[in-house]
Amino acid sequence: MIFYPLSVLMLAGINEILIISSAEHLPLIRETIEKIGPIGVTFHFTVQSEPRGIAEALIIAEPFLAGEPSALILGDNLFFGHGLSHILKTASENTDGATVFVYPVQNPSRYGVLDVDEEGVVRDIIEKPQQFVSNLAVTGLYFFDGTAAQHAKTLTPSHRGELEITDLNKIYLSENRLSFYNFGRGFAWLDAGTSESLLDAANFVATIERRQGIKISAPEEIAFDSHWIDEAQFLSLPGLSYNNEYGDYLRGLVRHKNGN
Repeated sequence: MIFYPLSVLMLAGINEILIISSAEHLPLIRETIEKIGPIGVTFHFTVQSEPRGIAEALIIAEPFLAGEPSALILGDNLFFGHGLSHILKTASENTDGATVFVYPVQNPSRYGVLDVDEEGVVRDIIEKPQQFVSNLAVTGLYFFDGTAAQHAKTLTPSHRGELEITDLNKIYLSENRLSFYNFGRGFAWLDAGTSESLLDAANFVATIERRQGIKISAPEEIAFDSHWIDEAQFLSLPGLSYNNEYGDYLRGLVRHKNGN
């Protein structure tokens, strides 16, 4: 699952990535990522000692960020759609404020949703509304300017004892510096945080990849297409030697590029 959010960051043009996870899970995540090989991306790893909220990730990452703009994505989120890379790179160019990405859902009471007026201006972000506000669920992907860590430090823990990402986004909203992009029709967003949604994600990925012959997430391919590695470096990656369907796919990329 970790490769899907990593691929989203790479599609945004980001090639320095900090992975934050628990002490229990981080070693396996690190081992899995390092098996990809050198793809022109620098990975850093650090522990969140207790589950104190998504917004705490920005505080943990403050030395890594060094006051620079950043993107934050949850490890169980999957995005797919034509033109995704262009959308992400456009969002990354906004270095003043924050950008959230929303997706229309049938059951908005399960999510944080945007309250947007007739002119498309955000009025509020409401967490798990009991009465209908909108169907625009805020996804687990965020772009922030260089003040995000400082803003996160001002947050008060919620009743769950966590620093809520919604509260951080509300700070930007209060400053009139919150933008949003509606993925809408033609895109897929899957939050694989439950066993049921994980099965949905697996079925979606299998269907798309089987019918279209593409990979929704292949970090080696993204790095190659982004010119972070050349053909010789690509061919030397461990994945190219795999005697399986994934290895066949990667080898086929070079054959296709060279017209074979």
